[in-house]
Amino acid sequence: MRISEETVRSLVAAQFPEWAGQPVRQARSAGTVNAIFRVGTGLTARFPLREGETEAVRRELLAEAYAASLLHNRTRFATPRPVAIGEPGHGYPLPWSVQTWLPGTIATDDDPGESEAFARDLAELIAGMRAVGTDGRTFAGRGRGGVIANHEDWVRTCLANSERLLPVPRLRRLWDAMRELPRGGDKDVMTHSDLMPGNVLVAGGRLAGVLDVGGFGPADPALDLIGAWHLLESGPRGLLRAELGCDDLEWARGQAWAFEQSLGLVWYYETSNPVMSRIGRRTLERIVADPCVTV
Repeated sequence: MRISEETVRSLVAAQFPEWAGQPVRQARSAGTVNAIFRVGTGLTARFPLREGETEAVRRELLAEAYAASLLHNRTRFATPRPVAIGEPGHGYPLPWSVQTWLPGTIATDDDPGESEAFARDLAELIAGMRAVGTDGRTFAGRGRGGVIANHEDWVRTCLANSERLLPVPRLRRLWDAMRELPRGGDKDVMTHSDLMPGNVLVAGGRLAGVLDVGGFGPADPALDLIGAWHLLESGPRGLLRAELGCDDLEWARGQAWAFEQSLGLVWYYETSNPVMSRIGRRTLERIVADPCVTV
């Protein structure tokens, strides 16, 4: 769906009169799930871009707000605080959300890949999120974070659509090894689940904050290691691994989750979202260049 600044301005004024008159401007983003608008200097309005059933979208937004509240102030790194849920209105047919705005530059615009200080920050963030208790919950989603082998059909689809874009024979051999990785005895921990460059804020080569925290929940502890491959070059990546104390199996699973996500980004967003496509391609290049990858 599409939504204009004028529509957002009208919805905000009608439903939250305390913010009426605040400037509204769309934030530049390569994200694919929400349209993002700044409201004044301290708030962000997020509008789902995909059509859906009203009550289902409302439940999803409330679940995201709950997840964000669980993470807020649990590490020293800034995360958005949920503020309100908006209702459907003239020009937009679904519920929408409001949260606090975080300062900083997204990692797609300020690449921290060579920064050892950023790598230490990222390791601290991951460890801090893991330390938040799951309250007995385990992974219950359909996406990344459960069993790697369950993504076989999707990966095969991606490989079939990537013949002219990527070295598919080698990537197919790599996936054949990754899908067999066992889970081991690792229990689910709390994870961000999508540590992509567009969800990470950077300032002065350091981690300044983390966005899109609505997926914070229990999953494979290796899932947040996707950030090591999306965000870091070889040296800082090794430093992050040492800081977290990852064993070989956990590290390999993190690489596999990054592989599964990146393989889909390259072809799916080739023309509709070139920034996302390039992120996927760069991450795959890092994985293939890893000395531990021998296929």
